[in-house]
Amino acid sequence: MATDSNIVVDDGRAKWSDLWLKEDYWAIWIGFFIIIVTGLIMMNGRADIEAKINKYNTIIAAEKAKPIKTIELIDAQAAKKGVTGAKLPAAKTLISYLGKPGKWGSNPMDSFISHKNAAKEPAAKAAAEKAKAAKVAAKAAQDAAAAANFQNAELNKAAEKAISAWQKDVKAADKAKKAVGSDKNIIPGLVVLGLGLGVITGLGMAVMGYNFVSYFIGFLAVFALSCLANVLGGYKPTAAYGVNGEIMAIVTGMVIANTIGTPKWIMPAVQVEYYIKAGLVLLGAEVLFNKILAIGIPGIFVAWVVTPIVLCSTYIFGQKVLKMPSKTLNITISADMSVCGTSAAIAVAAACRAKKEELTLSVGLSMVFTAIMMIAMPAFIKMVGLPEILGGAWIGGTVDSTGSVAAAGAFLGPKALQVAATIKMIQNVLIGVSAFCVAIYFATKVEQQESGRTVGAMEIWNRFPKFVIGFLTASVVLSYISGTIGADLGYALMDKGVLTVTKALRGHFFTLSFVAIGLATNFRSLAHYFKGGKPLVLYVCGQTFNLSLTLFMAWIMFYKVFPEITASI
Repeated sequence: MATDSNIVVDDGRAKWSDLWLKEDYWAIWIGFFIIIVTGLIMMNGRADIEAKINKYNTIIAAEKAKPIKTIELIDAQAAKKGVTGAKLPAAKTLISYLGKPGKWGSNPMDSFISHKNAAKEPAAKAAAEKAKAAKVAAKAAQDAAAAANFQNAELNKAAEKAISAWQKDVKAADKAKKAVGSDKNIIPGLVVLGLGLGVITGLGMAVMGYNFVSYFIGFLAVFALSCLANVLGGYKPTAAYGVNGEIMAIVTGMVIANTIGTPKWIMPAVQVEYYIKAGLVLLGAEVLFNKILAIGIPGIFVAWVVTPIVLCSTYIFGQKVLKMPSKTLNITISADMSVCGTSAAIAVAAACRAKKEELTLSVGLSMVFTAIMMIAMPAFIKMVGLPEILGGAWIGGTVDSTGSVAAAGAFLGPKALQVAATIKMIQNVLIGVSAFCVAIYFATKVEQQESGRTVGAMEIWNRFPKFVIGFLTASVVLSYISGTIGADLGYALMDKGVLTVTKALRGHFFTLSFVAIGLATNFRSLAHYFKGGKPLVLYVCGQTFNLSLTLFMAWIMFYKVFPEITASI
């Protein structure tokens, strides 16, 4: 019935114009644009970085052959770690515009502007001098051991002791230097970032048929509110309890929407899904398969076996036991709680066509419980004495937000952080799978039963959130590149290069979306969905089951079935 590929057809078939007229695709183009530009910057400096890494690897290989851990080995390892794509001139310039307001105690402006603590500079200088002198002493002891061809046990022991003392002084000097701080002002960078994101996202809005000027003006207000939310989330006394910028973004938006009301001139920029979808495409860049393989089968079992069981069980519980009237709210909360929080909620809500109030409710529940679990779980793990790796796996499989997972894991230790972050990364892969399965189920079962009509494959395709393709493509392509160029170069150019940029921008997009959620939310519209407290009961019961099953599976996999993998972490 269509005579042109760009003309709307009435038989439900996809059309080429969707590629530039739908926000799902524009989220992909924006995400890909950011990844490609950043990747080109990194690859432009690849040769120099590769040469430096090879030089340090040669030194490291030679020094590791010696019977003691030498000064040269330590220096080469530290220098190699410092060779990153983020330190390339073009990358440093770009990253300088991506900062967000930091922590503060008494003065909110400390979030934007910091100054060196002159009073602590003498102590830092003294610590640096002490470390320098300790290195001289360590070198002398090492030279004495080397003169004996490292065959004298006493000289070797003396050298190791001197080198260890030097390392302690280096750590003390670094800590003292950090206490001094630096002169920093992120306000100019935020202005440029706000204008830049406004233009990039505004271009997409204009092509999709919206008024660019109206959107751009509203966007600047939404961006300013996101900065305010990060300031409020950076207040140290409350930040310690998990009240972060994302939570404050929703709160800030809701306060405005339910007091003075969201101004009409801001509404064109209240584009919740547009922002979060662009952020999710960037999140895909962080899901690198070589990182997944680092934890291996135990992590895959914890993430890919437990998650679908909890998702399906919670949905069935909501329908059969709680008898929730809204299936879309039920599945959105179930996915939010079981998969990976707000990211999964957005994808699944799009797949089942949930109402925006249902998505807001799901995200709100997720953020509240994430803040609680981020503090409570590490404290409980410490209290009962669970092994660090088991605690990390438990956190990674149950805490919803990637940032909160990292914070909670870090509280337990470096191994817990590694395991928790990797399992969460593995779990993030299920965002696309969950959305696809939900799209099929709702199109072929739920809505077919409600409407009585049969749907075909094209309806499932129309229902499927297309931005998930961008998420998966970013993951696959960057995983391939990272694996191809080798571990060292992959770490320097990807982990500490491309991902440094994408993580920062992903954070900004997420905060923008949470502000938009708040601005679009009316408490009265949410009251209907809270009737009888069923959403809260669903979340609590589902999360309780999730916590129990994840802990059991993590214990079985990491300590009974694959203890050798656990020992190698």
